[in-house]
Order: sequence, then C-alpha cells, then structure tokens
Amino acid sequence: MIQLGLIGYPLGHSLSPKIHTAALKACGLEGSYSLFPIYPDDKHGLSNLIDHFRAGEIDGLNITVPYKLDIISFIDVLTDTAMSIGAVNTIFMHDDILIGHNTDADGFLIDLKKCMAQSSSPILGASSEANGGMGVDGKSAIVLGAGGSARAVIYALLNDGWSVTLTARRIEQAQELANEFASYNVQIASSFDLRPIDKFRAMPVPFDLLVNTTPVGMFPNMDASPLPNELSLPSNIFVYDLVYNPRETKLVRNARSQGLRATTGLGMLIEQAALSFEIWTGHTPPRDVLYASVVE
Repeated sequence: MIQLGLIGYPLGHSLSPKIHTAALKACGLEGSYSLFPIYPDDKHGLSNLIDHFRAGEIDGLNITVPYKLDIISFIDVLTDTAMSIGAVNTIFMHDDILIGHNTDADGFLIDLKKCMAQSSSPILGASSEANGGMGVDGKSAIVLGAGGSARAVIYALLNDGWSVTLTARRIEQAQELANEFASYNVQIASSFDLRPIDKFRAMPVPFDLLVNTTPVGMFPNMDASPLPNELSLPSNIFVYDLVYNPRETKLVRNARSQGLRATTGLGMLIEQAALSFEIWTGHTPPRDVLYASVVE
C-alpha cells in the first residue's frame, strides 16, 4: 500500500486527495492520500510527522502553505530546482536521504502554455513555436505576491525567457525576493500596492501576462480580488490566477467580462500533482482522469 499525503494548514479546501486517489486508481496502484493539517508554527507536530516519513510509514508528501519554506530545515538535500526557487512542495526518500523538490514551477509552466495555446494567444508567436512552444522572447509578465508560490512562478517564467515585474503589498518583501533572482534583473513596481487604480495605470512596464500568486479571492473570501473591480486591463493581456477554489475567481470573472483570456490555477494544481506522483511511484497518471476527478 502506497501512503501519500499533504502537509499544510488549513487543508479543508484541498482537492489533492481526489486527484491522487484518481491517479492511484488509474495506474492500478493500491494506496491512499491523506491530509496532515499542522497548525502554523507547530514545529513539534511537523517534526513528528517527518519522523514517521523517515521511518517508511509514508512514501511521499506534498507541502503547501505555510510550510513550503519552513520544511527546508527538516530536509537533507534539495534538488537544484527547489534550491533555486527556495521553496519545496514535494518530498521523497532515496537511499535513506530525505529530498526536497518543487513541481510547482514546471506544473505552472506546462499549464500556462496549454492554456495559451488553447486560447490562440499571440504570446505564443513564431519564436516560441520554433523552440517547441517554450520560448517567449520579448514578452513581459507581472507577478502579484511574493510568497512561496510567487517564487515558483518567477523561476518558471525567467527560465522560459520572460521579463518579470514583481509587486506585493509589502514592497520590501518583493524586493527581497527579486534580489534572490538578481542575475535576471527582476523589476519591482514599487509604486503599486494592488489597489489604487491610478497607480496601477501608471506602471512604467507594459506586460502581456498577469499572474496572481496571492490568496486573495480564495474560498471563503470569493468576493475579493487583488485588483479593483473597475480597473480596465490591456486587451492583449492573459490573466492567470493561481487560486483554484472557487472554480472561477472574481479576478478571472472580471477579466473575462472584459473579453480577456483568463484561467484559474486548477490546471497547475493537476500538473504539479501529476509530477509529484511520478516521482513517488514511477507512474504517469492520465491528466484527463485527474481533471475529471475534481470537476465532476
């Protein structure tokens, strides 16, 4: 029996059990996926669970907020990706070594490309097609938020050829994160606090993609958006909201009402989950089955 699970808090809204249960069934594997809610700052609870993991009682764990950074102190080795991002969402054992990895970046990029291709986005131009759909030379993105999810998104975009502007409610936090990607020259929208329309319109950097990595708009606060309702976005922009519960966030709904291409992070959730599942089991679950498990 394969024992998998998720560490974080709160976890009541998590779709991961449905996704991984479907993956186990589709791949003909016996096992379960459990939720391990650990209250923030409960280092003893976290340490105790990791001890069970090291003892072989658990075969694989996902990590979500607020532990994507805190878990690092319990890990023996980080993969290059996790080290570059500075956050972990997947842990596994190999030769008695506890390894931390991050599948968020690849999961985000895979779904972003898929969504853009399906919407015939001009961001996927000739240069990207020549590079297998993975290059977007000369395109700009703005990322809202500076937490663990933002780290993965920025890493993915920068390594895919995007220029990135970062902004957050606490500009100093955004600057600290940008400094961690110093070799890429990440820009900071220092006059933007996510609310005033005049400041947003005054942003000096044009952009083709807006990614919300903040929890604003997540259940149960579904009437919230990181942007003002009356804000008119550029007609060419693609809006990607990492929030996936509700199915259509207010940010996505407002963008679509303006005729813009927009999506939530459900596809990213499925892709990152599938990548983690492959690491733990060696099996590749069918994405359509995983998607069906959370939309039916």
